[in-house]
Amino acid sequence: MNAPSLLPGDPSELRLRIAYTDELDDTPQADTLERCDVAILHEEAQVGEMTFYRVHLDRGMNAVRAMEEESEELDETAQALLDPSTGNFAEDAGEWLPYVGSALLVMDRVTLDEQWRSHGLGAILATEAIHRLMAGCRAVACSPGVTDLSSDRLRNQAEWDRVNAKIARGRERIGFRLYQGTVYLLSPASLELEEQRGAMRLRLAKLGAVWRLTQDRNMFP
Repeated sequence: MNAPSLLPGDPSELRLRIAYTDELDDTPQADTLERCDVAILHEEAQVGEMTFYRVHLDRGMNAVRAMEEESEELDETAQALLDPSTGNFAEDAGEWLPYVGSALLVMDRVTLDEQWRSHGLGAILATEAIHRLMAGCRAVACSPGVTDLSSDRLRNQAEWDRVNAKIARGRERIGFRLYQGTVYLLSPASLELEEQRGAMRLRLAKLGAVWRLTQDRNMFP
């Protein structure tokens, strides 16, 4: 992990700005899928973003069809977790999940500008966003993988696999566990989720403290 001093700013000053996209379409799909865009800000400059979908399994159209129509990634999640005939949680998935809500929250995308990476901040920020968005949800799901394909080094298969494995480890630190294929699953009722949130908040505070100490030393050598 890179030294906190190499970060471009104090990580404890990162903020989240959550926006819900509602196109006001009077359609079954619009009733089923609710998109949440989370901007990651530092001093009002956007340094990353996250995208979540809240999938309402009890209203609108069959959630499997709605997710299939939205994207290939959401379709993969639906095929792993939902019963195509009903659009509700499949029996096997239901056995993993205490009944604490009826919706499904999908963490679709997490990205940070390159200078903010390799410090564990993605997992920290994703955990905070999940806590703000998971009310009324029975499950949180994700399918870890590379979303930023701008780097030439990712054309190498070994490097691609390494980066994907690193992303998966970050999701596991949040409390996600591999369920099926590449789909990871997390229960909002999990005690591990709350424990990890505390540990990650402590990690963020330490990163900020070290960054500020380094800046002070550079200013007053």
